[in-house]
Amino acid sequence: MQNSKRLAAVDLGSNSFRLEIGRIEHGQFYRTEYLKETVRQGNGLDEQKNLSTAAMQRGWDCLARFAERLHGFQKHQVRAVATQTLREAVNRDVFLERAQQILGFAIEVVSGQEEARLIYQGVSRLLPQSDEKRLVVDIGGRSTEMILGQGYEARRMESYRLGSVAWSTRYFPKGLCSTGSFKTAEIAAQAVLDEALGTFPASEWRVAYGSSGTVGAVADILAANGFAAGVVTRPGLDWLMERMVKAGSVDALRLDGLKEDRRAVLAGGLSVLRAIFGLFGIEQMLPAQGALRQGALYDLIDREGNDTDVRERRSPPTTRTAAIRRSWPGPRACTRSAPTSRTSGPTTTGPTSSTTWTRRAFRSPNCTA
Repeated sequence: MQNSKRLAAVDLGSNSFRLEIGRIEHGQFYRTEYLKETVRQGNGLDEQKNLSTAAMQRGWDCLARFAERLHGFQKHQVRAVATQTLREAVNRDVFLERAQQILGFAIEVVSGQEEARLIYQGVSRLLPQSDEKRLVVDIGGRSTEMILGQGYEARRMESYRLGSVAWSTRYFPKGLCSTGSFKTAEIAAQAVLDEALGTFPASEWRVAYGSSGTVGAVADILAANGFAAGVVTRPGLDWLMERMVKAGSVDALRLDGLKEDRRAVLAGGLSVLRAIFGLFGIEQMLPAQGALRQGALYDLIDREGNDTDVRERRSPPTTRTAAIRRSWPGPRACTRSAPTSRTSGPTTTGPTSSTTWTRRAFRSPNCTA
């Protein structure tokens, strides 16, 4: 690989589209640009699994903005992947044909297994080196991936059809929150995930990590309201559900740490997360830094046949990374108990779109200057 080479990954998720750009320089990987737009394409599927024109247009508009940032990139420098919404959409070819023309690069609709593999690859490369046996959970907009792994190796992977957008639309119409709606949503989630108990038995992992938006959003809210930073706990989930039920709707919810782009899908995501805690007897879960897009970037690096050490860490560490290390006592940070009873709550999904733009650089903890 050249001494300095740019790479980019595009993640077409059901809730958000993300673009991450970085470079390999002198054996170190730096993230230089990051763009996120809340597109909520998953909310545009009708009962016949057709993606609406409005949802497709939101996606095309977003990709046009991403294309501006990708000007000058070669095809082998970019990997674009789409997930559950486009796996389901019967008219996905209509969207993809124009989307690829706009973006200027091929878009791969990955299987649930491949999505899970990429998620684990992204998560594991951003964690401190360890032999711990870990469970990684990624609650997306319309699918939830679960991976059992150790080190960089994903040993068991599954994808399940439930997520923050789907559950918000189905069980929290108009964003209304009640104990009954949370209970119904959690029971439904546990019914979908029941087979996961045999695939990911508690005896085979010791620490639980949560990747992507839902767990990160919940962790941010809890930390901003007096709970320990860098960890999601069962009491924290109970408190958050109670606050949402008391508010009556997500529109009326006023909480420090709640970002507007998560409001519409918070109840659905929370109900799925509570279902996982209850089903697996989890007491606490650690937010992970890595996600699907980082996994796609590592694949690009591997394809280049580079011997670069691609374990990454922002330099200096981000607040969340530091918080995880302060609050995590060791391999038994994730404790389990017998599954407990379930509860209920609400949320809505709207067509609004928001954008987040950041520039950062980070380097591998294993690289020398």
